[in-house]
Amino acid sequence: MSNVSISRPAALGGLGRTWVLALGTFAVGTDAFVLAGFLPDVAASLRSSTAGAGQAVTVFAAAYALSAPVVATVTARLPRRALLVAALVLLAVANAGSALAPDLPSLLVTRVLAAVGAAAYTPTAGAVSAALVRPELRARALAVVVGGLTVATALGVPLGGAIGAVMGWRAALGLVAALCLVTALAAGALTPPLPGGVPVPLRTRLAVLRRPGVAVVLPLTALGMAAAYTVYAFAVPALGALGVTGSGAVWALSAYGLGAVAGNLAAGFAADRIGPVRTLATGYTLMAVTMAAFALLAVTGVRAPAAVALLAVTWGAASWCQTPPQQYRLIEAATAQAPLLVALNSSAIYLGISTGTAVGGLTMSAGTGTTFAVATALALAALAWLSVTAGVTRR
Repeated sequence: MSNVSISRPAALGGLGRTWVLALGTFAVGTDAFVLAGFLPDVAASLRSSTAGAGQAVTVFAAAYALSAPVVATVTARLPRRALLVAALVLLAVANAGSALAPDLPSLLVTRVLAAVGAAAYTPTAGAVSAALVRPELRARALAVVVGGLTVATALGVPLGGAIGAVMGWRAALGLVAALCLVTALAAGALTPPLPGGVPVPLRTRLAVLRRPGVAVVLPLTALGMAAAYTVYAFAVPALGALGVTGSGAVWALSAYGLGAVAGNLAAGFAADRIGPVRTLATGYTLMAVTMAAFALLAVTGVRAPAAVALLAVTWGAASWCQTPPQQYRLIEAATAQAPLLVALNSSAIYLGISTGTAVGGLTMSAGTGTTFAVATALALAALAWLSVTAGVTRR
């Protein structure tokens, strides 16, 4: 969510207009990871290796992480409706460019542009959704908008993979571009005029990183997401090495998505009940066990589709159970700067994703078992970091 103050319109309403904003976050979430559904096809089409094609996911995540605070600072004074529409148009153009990319360098350039559009859209959509509704509906409005990202994880990426299998990866990206353009038109028509706010200097935004609680929590976000995404961008070839191909891989990715939704919801509930540290410890333990089990299947050559499906669920749950408790810990560390910390946590998430994907690309040539083993080690490192630093923040 953005930390720019937005004046609320005179007539506040219900959740109706927030669904348009959620459609945009669904497009962003699908765009971020849809290429993971057909990396081998992308590699073959662009005359690159699978690891090379995986850079498309890496550069998107890295560009999002690095550009988000800069974009928020530069665009702070812009009217919110204009910023939403411009961001979605940029996403549409970038995805169209990706769909038409003749080679890997061209694809990477368009992925960077898409990441900048996503970094401009997602925090703004969250802030605008809270400004459009009555006070008693604000939390639900935020949940609707963030839910677009979660649903994209559960449905958008597997659906993109299915479309890619039938029509090709270029058609899948073209459909994402069309969805962004339709959402831009809807947002322009249905979102009321909302002014920008007073910009917060980038130096001020980053000064909060010096607070002890923040300084130990944000690296854990990056480390945990690196563990979760070491293999994800290469899920299709990794699943193929486990004997799960074609429609089976699509179903496995769907199982991952369902696990992600369940893990995210359960983590929010658990963080309130047993505390964020215990919730995170459970999640990292589950992730380490899941990655180790995948590694064992890969090394032994055992073909067990049912076990892979179950592990895909726990993989998704362990990956996406991290965000609610991590945000909880950050807000406890500096309550007055909560919106800024949530934005910085989003940057840390994408920095972790880009790092994990880069590590996965470097290890895939050594075998799927090795890549899963590295993911296991990263999950254990996250658990160790949590154990050492848990006392810095409360609970």
